[in-house]
Amino acid sequence: MSTKKKTSPGKKKQESEEGNIEYKWKLIEPTATRFEHLVSQLKFRLLEGQGEAIYEIGIEDSGYPRGISEKELKLSIATLEKMAKKLDADITVLRTRDGESGKVAEVLVRRLAEGEFLEIRVAVAGNVDSGKSTLVGVLTRGSLDNGRGAARINVFRHKHELETGRTSSISQQLLGFDSKGEIVNYHLIEDHNWTNIIEASSKIITFIDLGGHEKYLKTTLFGLTGHQPDYVLLVIGANMGIVGMTREHLGIALALKVPIIIIITKIDICPEHILKKTIGDITKLLKIPGSNKIPIIIRNEDDVVVSAKNITSRRIAPIFLISNVTGENLDLVRKFLNLLPANKNWEEHINEPVEFHIDETFSVTGVGTVVAGTLISGTVSVDNILLLGPDEVGEFREVKIKSIHNKRVSVRRVISGQTATFALRKVQRSSIRKGMVLLDTTINPKVAMQFEAEVLVLYHSTTIQKNYQAVIHCGTIRQTARIVSMDKEVIRTGDKAKVIFEFLYYPEYLKEGRQIIFREGRTKGIGKITKIFYNKK
Repeated sequence: MSTKKKTSPGKKKQESEEGNIEYKWKLIEPTATRFEHLVSQLKFRLLEGQGEAIYEIGIEDSGYPRGISEKELKLSIATLEKMAKKLDADITVLRTRDGESGKVAEVLVRRLAEGEFLEIRVAVAGNVDSGKSTLVGVLTRGSLDNGRGAARINVFRHKHELETGRTSSISQQLLGFDSKGEIVNYHLIEDHNWTNIIEASSKIITFIDLGGHEKYLKTTLFGLTGHQPDYVLLVIGANMGIVGMTREHLGIALALKVPIIIIITKIDICPEHILKKTIGDITKLLKIPGSNKIPIIIRNEDDVVVSAKNITSRRIAPIFLISNVTGENLDLVRKFLNLLPANKNWEEHINEPVEFHIDETFSVTGVGTVVAGTLISGTVSVDNILLLGPDEVGEFREVKIKSIHNKRVSVRRVISGQTATFALRKVQRSSIRKGMVLLDTTINPKVAMQFEAEVLVLYHSTTIQKNYQAVIHCGTIRQTARIVSMDKEVIRTGDKAKVIFEFLYYPEYLKEGRQIIFREGRTKGIGKITKIFYNKK
């Protein structure tokens, strides 16, 4: 951590002899001017980290763990606490360890809950019966499972899900952390409604629980592409191993370049040799070309801190071995979730024109038509007028935002990166579909039936030729398209090609550089949009 400009070794020694022992890796009794500078530095780091930052005390700028004495460490932490209080933030010492000549500490600084909170979206994927919904239920409710699925009851949305024990829809659950890193949910003994969780939280983990059965793959794909997850949490049953949709979900997460967290469940009922085989299989899978992940089995709090700090590099894949029945290692998962950093810098998109992707529609009695989705860029306030479209013929119409809810809490405005629901004035629900967008009125939106993409075929049993049809997933867009032309005669599994797709039903609002996934039966492919052939008006 940098706390002062570089100085020569001689100057450092001289300052030390004069009693000004404020090195780059210390925060000891700074002067008033220096203190204000440090506070400004912390303010910038909190803005950069969207409300939180990890300070390393006793570590040089080069990363060398020099270490400082116990007394200097206490003084440094006290100074950091004063700095944090000045910015309405709290500090939590994550861990202390031995450096070369003293102690090294890592300290979490997080803003207090004041209506604003850092949201991290985690998509929970994995094969059917691996324990995804049970894990989400245990983490958000704080009570262990009984081994027969009691913890997942609060996660399910439909009656048939309760009867079969299988998730078929996309459900969301919240886990709130306060400024000290304590879980807010567990203090709400009676009322777990979202309003109470959000009011007391500085950081929110939104779990997006996805279906694991093959017949719900289109819904799972929509959740992974349309809900803009920061991380994918892949759940694997220890006694089942890598079966069914596990490889599919891992492949999709890798294709979307989303950091991956592995959780192996049911270790309480799994024989040791089977568990070893499961760990070995997932380790091999993570290391293959195209993945190139470094698997790290999390065994203690030190592993938690190191993995959380490095996960955004996308080079590592932490692996947790847990039991939802005995609670083994669940504390490590909670600590890891508390430290998960923001994966996307939404701040830089706040001043851009509004772009809101619609992923669900509702008709609410007394309110009217409501659309839900993610704000990709800009800021939306109540009474704003936006463009809704494209419709079947590619047209946009002006709509007025009547009210806004963020996580079921009524708000006056939302900013880029947040999920929200907008009540629209005088709009029929039947005229809105998933994949439509709300745009700033300053934009002159263009739509397209055709686009070019560089694609990679992940799997196809034979060959793909011209006129081949597949379902295209691009953000919240989900529509069948056919191949109009290719730069090759045929493409097979593992082949790359430039392909021009044409939507079959209606035009879509697209942007160059966006990722696509196409599927048809067991066929899977990924790609990136390189050119858009806009419709002529």
